[in-house]
Amino acid sequence: MTADHDAHLATAAPASRVRSTASSMTDRGYPHGHLGHLTEHEEEAFHQFKQVLDERGVWKQGPPASHDDQTLLRYLRARRWNVEDAYQQFKDTEDWRVANDIDVLYHTIELGAFEQSRRLYPQWTGRRDRRGIPLYVFEVRTLDSKTVSEYEKVGASTSFSQAKSDGKTPSGLLRLFALYENLTRFNMPFCTNLQDREFPDAPITMSTNIVDISGVGLRQFWNLKAHMQAASQLATAHYPETLDRIFIIGAPSFFSTVWGWIKRWFDPITVSKIFILDHHEVLPTLEAFIDIRNIPKKYGGELDFSFGQLSVPDPQWEGVVKWENGYKGFPSGPLLWQDIDGGKRMACVALGTKNGKLQDEIICTIPKTYFGVVSKKEDDATQTNGDGNAARTGEVTEGTQTTTETETRDDGVQTDETLLADEVEEKLKLNGDAKGKGLDVSPAPAATQTTAA
Repeated sequence: MTADHDAHLATAAPASRVRSTASSMTDRGYPHGHLGHLTEHEEEAFHQFKQVLDERGVWKQGPPASHDDQTLLRYLRARRWNVEDAYQQFKDTEDWRVANDIDVLYHTIELGAFEQSRRLYPQWTGRRDRRGIPLYVFEVRTLDSKTVSEYEKVGASTSFSQAKSDGKTPSGLLRLFALYENLTRFNMPFCTNLQDREFPDAPITMSTNIVDISGVGLRQFWNLKAHMQAASQLATAHYPETLDRIFIIGAPSFFSTVWGWIKRWFDPITVSKIFILDHHEVLPTLEAFIDIRNIPKKYGGELDFSFGQLSVPDPQWEGVVKWENGYKGFPSGPLLWQDIDGGKRMACVALGTKNGKLQDEIICTIPKTYFGVVSKKEDDATQTNGDGNAARTGEVTEGTQTTTETETRDDGVQTDETLLADEVEEKLKLNGDAKGKGLDVSPAPAATQTTAA
């Protein structure tokens, strides 16, 4: 399982059994600590954080900003509003992203490599929980030692994108991070702009996960330990605060032993989000957070979704999502949103490499409904300075961390102007001729996939 935050403390309390009522969960959950729902202390920390990032040259205020405010807040929440700790994690992530060409990886990954990763790790059902947060399912039994070994071997021995590597991050794991990019660049902006939720003023920056460990033996857990620990620690370091609730289902009697290792990979905040459910608790607990029609049938709900398939379009998207180019659902592969029609709408664009050609195809369009908020601190500063042009938070379409130089591409990715003049420009250039009605991604020979932090 992967997750958000550094895996640096082993002192967290074990996961708790939960009752099937929302009141049994943490009272200070979403949207507390998110844009539009900050306390005075949090507002002050956020203001200081942005000042520090700006002064030290790792974030550009814009407009448009190099990173949107909801992305910055994830680091502050992960570090419990400690500005210096949040700065260090943010800078470490920026350095890691540049060293591993994460933007190039996402734009150029081969669709077959993306699909193989997608099949192994947490998969979006196409649905959301009652708060509008995307719902993922992960069946751990698909990750047997043979599959993981082959996955890492292929990832280490083949070139699946045009990205370089720092030589420190296991190359066999790099494909996994295309899935995290998909979460932050595609799914979170999509769910943020769907307004049929309780707090439409707060952007979506997390995911809800059902982790099914039924049928997994102690030996399989042991064999997966190194892979899962490495993936989890990288994800928690570089994609903080992207996990909300994690519901563990099908825990065997020996799971307390396994839990002893797992909890050491995460910090106490992440551990507090993990709930181990007995069989009789599964449906009542899930239904407290997820509408019955969006719970997979396997867990007592009404959604016809099986692990491995693509996301199931929600009927509630009718009249909101306008499909293009023959699509009726979101395909496998890297997707991101671009502003169109003068910022009134957003287009979902398919990227990645298919048959040696870079993709650049519109999948659908939606109305742009989220334009961010101006924090009270910034609003006060604007009035004091008499500047009526303060940028709204959240103007960057992609909730992503990228390089911090000046040029901003149409897709919201910040790139180094000098690099674009040379090698990276070729890497990121999209082939306008490479269009097709579908991605035609053939299934991976063996199942593959882990979790979404």
